[in-house]
Amino acid sequence: MSIRKGASPAEPPPVTAKLGKTINRLRRAYNYSLGDLSEQSGVAKSIISQIEKNETNPTLGTIYKLARALNAPIEEILRGEDAPALIEKLGPSGTPLLVSDDGLCRLRIIGWIKTVELVQWYYFEAEPGGVLESEPHPAGSIENLSLLSGRVSITVGDEVFNLSAGETARYAGDRPHRIANEGDGVVTALMVNLLGPVAAAGQSLDRGTG
Repeated sequence: MSIRKGASPAEPPPVTAKLGKTINRLRRAYNYSLGDLSEQSGVAKSIISQIEKNETNPTLGTIYKLARALNAPIEEILRGEDAPALIEKLGPSGTPLLVSDDGLCRLRIIGWIKTVELVQWYYFEAEPGGVLESEPHPAGSIENLSLLSGRVSITVGDEVFNLSAGETARYAGDRPHRIANEGDGVVTALMVNLLGPVAAAGQSLDRGTG
């Protein structure tokens, strides 16, 4: 086999270099070991390692298996670092708004709709006297409320606790719960709901059993 003048047989084609970096970046984003990704994709661990080190040119079938395991479009994986940095941009009218039954509380959905079954992220506002009643989220869910202004009471089952501006509370979201504005001004807060498996994973890491 002839080699073009000036080319090095040890140098992978540009697409391979980008591919290896992208697979490695996505694997680490999922906190997957090589063994984890091998199990999820059906691609041998040694092959994945070679791809990340740019030591092999994988077949399209192998790339497809890895893309599916990493929940990434195959086009994105092939583009590598050339993929656009901006994924989505929404104007004020494109940010969904939920209003409580009493009309005094507003939840602006600022989290990504595609991850709503795992993580829900809201900007919360409540007028004086406003109450947000919530049904239980999936088992194991944890709700996080960081109060930016005002003060609220949070009721979970039979337990009641208070929160003031600058404080954050994390509490069981898999029970009926309510947030009530206890002050004279408008309450603003950031709310993040970690649902089911995501919350369980966080608790495992907190216990050092991850």
